[in-house]
Amino acid sequence: MFILRWLWKNMKGDRALYIFALFLTIISQSMYIITPYFTQQIVDTFLVGEQAAENLINGSDLLLKMLFAMVGFTLLRGIIQYSANMSYEKTSQGLIYRIRKVLFDKIEAQDAGFYNRYRTGDIMTRVTSDLDMIRHSVAWIIKTTLECVVLFTVSVVYFFSIDWLMAICMLVLTPLILVITKKFKNVVGPFYVDLREKFSELNTCAEENISGNRVVKAFAREEFEINKFDEKNKAYNNANKKSAFTWLNFFPYLEITAQSLAVICLICGGLFVIGGRITIGEYAAFAGLIWTISNPMRTLGNIVNDYQRFTASANKIIELYYAHPAIIDREDAVELGRRVEGKIEFKNVSFAYGKTEVLKNISFTVNPGEKVAIMGATGSGKTTLINLIPRIYDVTDGEVLVDGVNVRMMKLKELRGSIGIATQDVLLYSDTIEGNICFGNIDLPEEEVKKYAQCADAHNFITRTSDGYDTIIGERGVGLSGGQKQRISLARALAVKPSILILDDTTSAVDLETEKHIQDALANLDYNCTKIIIAQRISSAKDADRIIILKDGEIAEMGTHEELIKTGGYYSEVYELQK
Repeated sequence: MFILRWLWKNMKGDRALYIFALFLTIISQSMYIITPYFTQQIVDTFLVGEQAAENLINGSDLLLKMLFAMVGFTLLRGIIQYSANMSYEKTSQGLIYRIRKVLFDKIEAQDAGFYNRYRTGDIMTRVTSDLDMIRHSVAWIIKTTLECVVLFTVSVVYFFSIDWLMAICMLVLTPLILVITKKFKNVVGPFYVDLREKFSELNTCAEENISGNRVVKAFAREEFEINKFDEKNKAYNNANKKSAFTWLNFFPYLEITAQSLAVICLICGGLFVIGGRITIGEYAAFAGLIWTISNPMRTLGNIVNDYQRFTASANKIIELYYAHPAIIDREDAVELGRRVEGKIEFKNVSFAYGKTEVLKNISFTVNPGEKVAIMGATGSGKTTLINLIPRIYDVTDGEVLVDGVNVRMMKLKELRGSIGIATQDVLLYSDTIEGNICFGNIDLPEEEVKKYAQCADAHNFITRTSDGYDTIIGERGVGLSGGQKQRISLARALAVKPSILILDDTTSAVDLETEKHIQDALANLDYNCTKIIIAQRISSAKDADRIIILKDGEIAEMGTHEELIKTGGYYSEVYELQK
């Protein structure tokens, strides 16, 4: 019932149309007894009754009226059914539009922990095939269930109005159908949960291989990945066959039982006609309505089959629909209402991924406009440290403050809007180069786009591309070198004119001459900016106001280039290696 209430909630705006469609379904299905009724009257009055010949001669007008009425009601029923189907489709399309919008909003609002838990392929499955199953449920499952209930009920009432004993004979197999259906429901349910998981794994495998195709080719792992995908494909295929064959194993029992109604009608109806209990016309009505009893029985299995698939998909969507990010604006969050000055303070900060402690008791201060470099061995916690400033993650203990305000007390939009980030692992979109640079500020004038591209030493290579700044780059920056992508990423970060600029080893893929140009440009920006730079090269760190060396999540050294050279620690060793 919760799933149905959830569907109803998301039908807002189309509820009246859906109720109207349900009403039309009730009318159209109820009209199916009209033709058998007229058939009964025509047979008994004009074909086999005692005065049939006389009625045929004297009542030909009535016969024609009945025939036209049968045709007219059939056409009317078709129009009503068509209108209902169009209404169902419009409602279902509106429903999944609204749900998909909410899901995407939820996905966009999630914190980093969410993406650590959910695979990309699984998320894509939820917003595509799972959503289509929701549409199918509204446009077909609920509609068909109502059709079966109305058709069966109206037919049973009509049968009893003709002859109660014949009606009971026609319904004698109904309990057996219900028992078979209930058993099928209990058996097939877990299969569809497993089927949905296998499909998600297949999507994940395909997505990883498509996005990582260069790595696959670089290591000549095509055959390995093909075999891996084939295993996932076979697992999905087997799960699909298991669920399908389960349905096919039950289907003969339902089909035989439903078809047996024709035999019962023939035997019992024939005996009752011979015994004079019912007329031939009444028998014709029973025979004409056999399908209205057998078809709902036969369709019941399909409904249960699809309902189980719908339930598995709906539960996955609802899980995402009601997911809440851990990192959100507090109700008592402050709004500075001004440009952030850029002062950063770490006060006894510790952070852990689950039970794994990454940062331990980190404390330092960066004043507005200063440049601070962070160095350390791989895994020392450098990237985690800078991710705490824009609240990609929240600290486990301690405080991170910006302009004296705990970042947890700041509105996320204001905090992150004051920060420009360029990472080593660059993500560029399938857009123009200009569109990528303007990603954080879509109203940026063209001359400023070029200015920040020049600051990142990207202008020269951009002008050499086929269409300059209007060149469409491939997905994730395909067609650009690592250094070119890093420079566009840096220009994108500079274009938002941040109060705090965070560079995560952004110049690792560029040559020393280009790095020198970038460092000079960063030192002469036309706006005040605090710079936090993760670096592996001494050349990127030596001009910093302060250099912080991390080791095993703790500050091992801190000072200027000259001070750290004299200490003989990690920084001094790296300096000697890179001289």
